[in-house]
Order: sequence, then C-alpha cells, then structure tokens
Amino acid sequence: MRNKSLQSQVTTGRLTLPVVILICALCWVLTYFLFPDSIASTTSKDSSSFLQSTRDLLLPGWAERIISFLVCAIIGYFLIELNNQFSIIRMRASMQTAIYFLLVTVCPGMHLLYIGDIVALGSLISIYFLFKSYQQAQAAGYLFYSFFFIGAGSILFPQLTILSVLWLLESYRFQSLTPRSFCGALLGWMLPYWMLFGHAFFYNEMELFYRPFNQLLAFGEVFHLPILQPWELAILGYLLVMFIVSAVHCIAAGFEDKIRTRAYLQFLIDLTLFLFLLIALQPIYCSALLPLLIISSSILIGHFFVLTNSKSSNVFFIISLVGLILLFAFNIWTLL
Repeated sequence: MRNKSLQSQVTTGRLTLPVVILICALCWVLTYFLFPDSIASTTSKDSSSFLQSTRDLLLPGWAERIISFLVCAIIGYFLIELNNQFSIIRMRASMQTAIYFLLVTVCPGMHLLYIGDIVALGSLISIYFLFKSYQQAQAAGYLFYSFFFIGAGSILFPQLTILSVLWLLESYRFQSLTPRSFCGALLGWMLPYWMLFGHAFFYNEMELFYRPFNQLLAFGEVFHLPILQPWELAILGYLLVMFIVSAVHCIAAGFEDKIRTRAYLQFLIDLTLFLFLLIALQPIYCSALLPLLIISSSILIGHFFVLTNSKSSNVFFIISLVGLILLFAFNIWTLL
C-alpha cells in the first residue's frame, strides 16, 4: 500500500528534488517576466536591518533574483547535510529541501534578496554547531562557533540577539552548557562586535558600531498585524497549520526516534514557536524572520511526511499540495 500512495512516491522518489528545483526555477523566471516591478513595490523593506536590500546596491532585478535563488540553493544543500549529519529524519532524505524550495517559491515577495536570507543562512550554520555540542564534554568550541554566527547575524539584524537566550536554554538541554562553554559562547557572540568596533574606531565611524544596539532597542507596535502584506499573512497561516500537525506528530511518535533525535526535534519545535511568537509581537520584523521560520518548519514538515504511512497522512499530503498551489495562485493574484 505504501508504494501505491502518492505521499510515498513523492517522499522517497529520487527525482523529487530535481523536479521541484526545476519547477521552482521556472516559477521564479515566470514571476520575474510577468511582474518585474510589482514584487518590489509590494514587499516591505527591512527597516531594522543594517543593510535593507541588494536594491540599495543598485543591482538589476534579474541579478537580485539570481543571487536570492543561489542563497536558497545553499540553504537547501545545508538542510540535506544537516539531516545526513544528525539523522533527524532517520534516512538520507531531501524532502526537507524540496519543501523549503516550494515554500519560498509560492511567495514571489521572497524572490528578492533581503537581509533575512543571509541571517537565515548564518543561523542554519549556527544550528549545526549547536547540534554538534550535544552531550560533548568539551563543548566550548562548538558553542563559540554557534554564537559567532548568531553575533555576526545580529550585526545585520540586531533582533537576532534575542535568539541567544533560546540557544543557551537549548544548550543546557543538550547537556553542553558549562561555565567554560558559556564563556566560549559569550566570546563567540562578542567577536563580530570586536571586529566591527575595530573598523568603526579606525575609520572614525563609531555610529556604525552603535547602530545595532540602537536598533535592538527599537520596538514596533505590538501585535500590529495589519502591517503585514497579504502574502505574508497567507504563508504564516499555512505554516502555522503545517507546524501544528508536524509538531503533534513529533511529540506523539517521539518514542520511535533516538533520544538525541528527539532533542533536536524539540529544539526545532521550540525555535518555530519562538519565531511565531516574535513575529506576532513584532510584525515589522516578519520579512527578516520568515526565511528562518520556513527553514525550521521545512524540517518538521519533512519529518512528518517521510515517516508517516497511513491513508489520513496521504490525504493530508494531497491537501497540503493543493494548499501550496492555491497559496501561489493567491500571491500571484495580489500582484495583478
């Protein structure tokens, strides 16, 4: 029965990822030629970012989309390596990467390159080192590198510093937080700022050093959801439904995974919840946090679809695919 289900054929097929990448590339090209300016005009800028967008660098629209697609490809590759290294889905699966590409593609507003994409890539590398620290007696080095990428990302997007609290709590859960490793984490987070201070002091541009701290203290209106674009509300609603189903499955079927894997999945659940809460509290930062939210959600969704085998999960799989198509159609309609 499993071989006959659409869910099984897609999740275990060798051609799934190449076909998804081809479809996504065609959609990116199509949206560029159909709406070369509409996407830019309906996408809110990252006012909190150190760099707002590559448009500030006067890159043409086609070049910006190519760079954005390449960044997504790098993130997709790291998602595969993350699973291969830590066996989160208990098999060599690329489903999480296919889901990531689909979620980004159905949102034409994300085809442009924003600082959130770079921050998400740095955060993914930070998660890799955090996972490496699991139950390590000498975890100071791993936490140093993990918090280094959090610190570097917080220079570009200062609110990323808030994730440091979650990282510390999870490192305690991973039994890798000791006085020594805590000092390593603190030094790792501070190193990018030391480098920034040296540059700002040498060139007498201290405002450059103060800017991330000033932006960190800047808060937008709480729960001001009307500030979000229609496509942002749509993708957040879709992700919330998929996350609830995937998280419930992870918790209910957790006994099937190893203790280490359950710890990794619990971290992803905590991270996703944290990001949803942060976006709800400060919707102004949605464009910067959404790429990282899609990354964490993709792994959980991939874990659910790859490791389930029932009629109900197959029906839900089909419904989720139809939902993606409708979501893409809605986002295209908003651009007309």
